Amino acid sequence: MKRVLLTVLLVGVTAVWGWTFVVVKEATAAYGVLGFLAIRFAIASACMGTVGGRRMTRRTLFVGSGIGVAMAAGYLLQTLGLQQTTATNSGLITGLFVVFAPLSAWILFRATPGRILILALAASLGGMVLLTGWTPGQLRTGDLLTLGCAAAFGLHIALLSRYAGEHDARALALGQMLSTTVLFALAWPIFEPMTWPTRDVWLALLLTGTVASALAFYIQTLVQQHLSAARTAVVLTTEPVFAALFGYWLAGDRLSPLQLVGAACIMAALAIETASGLRRRTS
Repeated sequence: MKRVLLTVLLVGVTAVWGWTFVVVKEATAAYGVLGFLAIRFAIASACMGTVGGRRMTRRTLFVGSGIGVAMAAGYLLQTLGLQQTTATNSGLITGLFVVFAPLSAWILFRATPGRILILALAASLGGMVLLTGWTPGQLRTGDLLTLGCAAAFGLHIALLSRYAGEHDARALALGQMLSTTVLFALAWPIFEPMTWPTRDVWLALLLTGTVASALAFYIQTLVQQHLSAARTAVVLTTEPVFAALFGYWLAGDRLSPLQLVGAACIMAALAIETASGLRRRTS
């Protein structure tokens, strides 16, 4: 019963993440990207500090800050991409972090990739072409930025897998959020005018800062103390599904038949890599 409850909690987290693709797209259309991210992660850091601050050490802060650079890159590229693509496309392409994570582990830590990973990469590339309608003469900037976001999140997951076992999870998450906040706060006045958010933007900031960042990271940490990484990975792959559902319901996103085939290819790539991970961990 406890495992079922924890799984339901994690599904709730992925549903919130899927919803926030639409929320962030609408908020950043009326407010600067860097300002939005700086305030969002400042709120998240303040919330996470209440549970992770006392467990922080200098080494954890140093390692968390380094890993936070990859997280910051992912959120920046994702938010910039959302300004130039649909919430549905963004959610589906972001989900490719499941493929990029083992690829990053191979490049950095010599974790040998198998033929399954190559197959997943081929399926995801084919899905990207169909989903975004790429042609040699017209590449969609928003989708390319979001692909970079997926690569950054894949790197983030690989780094966490390598170092998380050596640190308190909540303190490490706080270190990442603090690093991300500082990076965005430093860049904000350089690249964007510093203005006060409107009421609607504040609602989006509070939602993403408290629920989609601080609470979601805390729940994920709590869940992974009791559920296997394999089962957690299976649940996290529902995020792009929720992004597509909320994009259809809230933002009016519609996919052509050819784009639906592309979306199916991307989901197949996620399923292939996740199933491969399950088999590796149970063998």
